[in-house]
Amino acid sequence: MIRESEIERPRTVESSTSPTRWVQNWSPGLDHSNYEVAYDIDLDLQYHIQHCPCTCNHLGYGNYLDYQAACGIENENSSVVHCTLDERRTHCNGSIQRTISRVEELNCSAAQNSYKNYEFQLRPCIIGIGVAMVIIIICLVISACISESESDLPSSSSLGPEGRLDVVRAILQEVPLVDGHNDLPWNLKKFVHNQLYKVNLSADLRFVEPWSKSKWSHTDLQRMKIGMVGAQFWSAFVPCETQYKNAVTLTLEQIDVIKRFVKIYKDELEFVTSAAGVREAHKRGRIASLIGLEGGHSLGDSLGVLRMYYDLGVRYLTLTHKCDTLWASCCVVGNNPAVLNGTGKVRGLTLFGQGIVREMNRLGMLVDLSHTSVHTMEDALNVTRAPVIFSHASAYAICNSNRNVPDHILKKVALNGGVVMVTFYPYFISCDTASTMNQVIAHINHIRDVAGEDHVGLGSGYDGINYTTSGLEDVSHFPDLLNTLIVKHNWTQTQMKKLVGLNVLRVFQKVEKIRDELKNELLPDEDTILAHYHYKKLPHDCAVHDL
Repeated sequence: MIRESEIERPRTVESSTSPTRWVQNWSPGLDHSNYEVAYDIDLDLQYHIQHCPCTCNHLGYGNYLDYQAACGIENENSSVVHCTLDERRTHCNGSIQRTISRVEELNCSAAQNSYKNYEFQLRPCIIGIGVAMVIIIICLVISACISESESDLPSSSSLGPEGRLDVVRAILQEVPLVDGHNDLPWNLKKFVHNQLYKVNLSADLRFVEPWSKSKWSHTDLQRMKIGMVGAQFWSAFVPCETQYKNAVTLTLEQIDVIKRFVKIYKDELEFVTSAAGVREAHKRGRIASLIGLEGGHSLGDSLGVLRMYYDLGVRYLTLTHKCDTLWASCCVVGNNPAVLNGTGKVRGLTLFGQGIVREMNRLGMLVDLSHTSVHTMEDALNVTRAPVIFSHASAYAICNSNRNVPDHILKKVALNGGVVMVTFYPYFISCDTASTMNQVIAHINHIRDVAGEDHVGLGSGYDGINYTTSGLEDVSHFPDLLNTLIVKHNWTQTQMKKLVGLNVLRVFQKVEKIRDELKNELLPDEDTILAHYHYKKLPHDCAVHDL
């Protein structure tokens, strides 16, 4: 492109008898001999003057009124398009200036093309600025969305108590609150011998004997609704004293009573065996009811019994309770030779115990490490192919009870993808008979800080504890706990959803996925506990246990 300033210009002609003429568009190939040139002006300046809204004189070059042309006038002698400027007077900078009266035979199309060329130089700049502005606006919108998702709860100062509880209720309507452990079935055994016609679980049992007189009672359906419990792992527990006796029989009875009361109260409860079942029951407004088996002594040291429990609907097994088994050590050091090596040191899982963990992976049963020794925790985490849970435990760094989880195990749980569900029992919260809600939250926050927000949940332990935390006296107080997390601890909505249910449901789904992957890879384990001890073979292929 040749700029006008680079072309040799005709000389300026002064005329006193004729109006001043001005070549607006000097272009090679055109006959300019009849044009008188009033000003030698660069095209850039010309364009600026034509489009500048001010009426100043622009150093003697005039203003936009001097350049107003009406295109489309035909010359008398030709059909060429001309531009005509009307004569006018303009007051500019306080003086009267004579304007150009007429310019003949100016090729309008040529002039327009010059302007278009100039505009073409400007448009890329304008387009670039426009694109940059759009990008900036998009970035601001994305940033605002991210900020909203990170702090997606209204400021506590802007909400009253009811407003904050409304936020909590909205969360619990969307995500089921999954409580990892409740011992109501054992209280049914103790108080009414599993005869369900003797108790109305829809009533407020705080006013019904013998429940009202017991420190161990914290649960009924009325209070569960107030607490907005979305899913409950009911514990099929029998005492350690039944080990090697009638543990299997009593455990079957506890599974039976759970399934019976869920069926009786079918409008409030729904028996489920999968993560999807939990979500579906919650959508229907029912409390998803699952079975957790508390204590490996309930297996009778049999993999066959373990498989039958799974078929009956058991979805987690706590490897030990407060007693060792022949294949695993609990958090209370005992004298069982099966869990002691030659030096008397606890050794965690035996080979048979490791086989139990592998078989649980194959079945799709959650491995619960509550109550186990640190050695058993470590062995199980080394063996398992699926995430583990602690259905009701707290942080050892805050309360140094052997029932709690040390930090190095918390880090292993994070690597494993599992979840630690915080219990409300004062002995595991404050290491005393009394504790506060803020102390419970201290455990929750510690586990979140060490393992991550994806690895903490809630496992109250109600109906299996004889002391309760102040502010968390029964199952109706879950919303109060969540409200305090919002007000005093700045938990976001996303974090709250993970805590109440999404974390444990993620673990449950992963365990089911591992089960499906192992379906064609492994056959049921046919090992027996006797194979791991010394035998004396007899003539008829019988074996005598040589313990």
